[in-house]
Amino acid sequence: MSDLASQRRLAASVLGCGENRVWFNPEKLSDIQNAMSREDIRKLVEEGAISSHQKKGVSRGRARLRMVKRSYGHGKGQGRRSGAKGARTPSKTEWIKKIRSQRRELRSQREAGTITSTEYRRLYRRAAGGQFRNLAHMKTQIELVTSRRD
Repeated sequence: MSDLASQRRLAASVLGCGENRVWFNPEKLSDIQNAMSREDIRKLVEEGAISSHQKKGVSRGRARLRMVKRSYGHGKGQGRRSGAKGARTPSKTEWIKKIRSQRRELRSQREAGTITSTEYRRLYRRAAGGQFRNLAHMKTQIELVTSRRD
């Protein structure tokens, strides 16, 4: 078999891939051997005598399976965690989640008539100041405010 190194190099350049991915049709080797210019190579590519192998990829199957398991809490244990608590869920994100739920609750309580607009405003400012640990804590405070009023 003859040396087709220069044809392989030209074909790689024409196909826009590496030399290892170039495939020569074994039945057309004589035509390929005679091809000396890029134009000759292009014609052979059109004819199907020269083509490129598909790139080898990494399967996402295992990754998808892992993501599904993590969605319901598996594979998230202490040994899997690298990085501080604040790096995994930043304190700002936690605050946003907390304050939005508190403000939503305050709004609904005001619209329902459970609290007056002055109580709403006072509780809103307390929430903004970070006085409530969570939604349940705020609800207990609202109950205290409303029980004092009655």
